[in-house]
Amino acid sequence: MDALYTAVATATHGRDGRAVSSDGVLDLALGVPQAMGGNGQGTNPEQLFAAGYAACFGSALGLVGRQAKVDVSDAAVTAEVSIGKQGEGFGLAVILRVELPGSVDEATGRKLVEQAHQVCPYSNATRGNIEVDLVIE
Repeated sequence: MDALYTAVATATHGRDGRAVSSDGVLDLALGVPQAMGGNGQGTNPEQLFAAGYAACFGSALGLVGRQAKVDVSDAAVTAEVSIGKQGEGFGLAVILRVELPGSVDEATGRKLVEQAHQVCPYSNATRGNIEVDLVIE
């Protein structure tokens, strides 16, 4: 792969620490979610992954929409990232909820979402590793 961009971030103290990008744009406190026994103060890795996946998938959807000459610029993507016990460790699961503009018919929307799932780098990274469900709303 020829890298077009490389993001660099450092996290200290795990889930109860801080994450900072190399350029300083991202600088935030991390915290364990209450559901996992923490105080819920700060963001957590699952929220960061969800935000990144939703944004990336939205861009992939825009790309395939433009290629198909279908306007999906008003689409919204919500990523739900779950963490749970898996074997001896932990695993992730994702639901991508895609809200398409009313002007896009169901068949076209399904085709574009499936194409975006083939193009999106997050989808390609997770394929075969974690369960990803696509839901069109």
